[in-house]
Amino acid sequence: MTDDLIGTQAPTRRITDPEVAVAALERAVPGLAGHRRSEPAVVDWAVIEDGLGTALPADYKRLAEWYPTFALGDFLLVALPEPGEEHRLLRGIRYDLEGVVREWWEAGMSIGLRPHPAPGGLLPWAESDEGDKFLWSTSGDVPEQWLVTVASRNGGWWNYEGGAVQFLAEYCDGTLEPWALPPVRTDVTLC
Repeated sequence: MTDDLIGTQAPTRRITDPEVAVAALERAVPGLAGHRRSEPAVVDWAVIEDGLGTALPADYKRLAEWYPTFALGDFLLVALPEPGEEHRLLRGIRYDLEGVVREWWEAGMSIGLRPHPAPGGLLPWAESDEGDKFLWSTSGDVPEQWLVTVASRNGGWWNYEGGAVQFLAEYCDGTLEPWALPPVRTDVTLC
């Protein structure tokens, strides 16, 4: 990895309604809706949020209530909590924070961004099978203001000024320029 921040992309309009963000993702990934739960899952968000010391963005939470963990194109894994298994997701996030993200910071490869719980610290929410990480930069008064930060295995770091679910939708529908990332196929695999 290099220490270069490629830049920041902004959506034409930031989607603030979690249901609208999920609907945009379902449009961008037509096969996703077939895996939608008939009723939203009841996730104990307090387990995860108390364990992390921060609330999480509403769009991510809404996605997790409607969908189990899934992969896009056998490339991008979106890990979501299952009811009663929230501690597993928390363990995975902590592992990433204590391992990869902290190692990047200690090695000077994180472009100066520190891991959560540092102010504005990086908090992982997805990853690719090739070592790319999708994180939140936790700056802002509320989680809905957080930027998505992409840490490509190819060394490119960049930000997206929208939520995680909108990022996924725009990455899949081609609206987003996939700097340092390959195009993603939109076939869905439940994990």
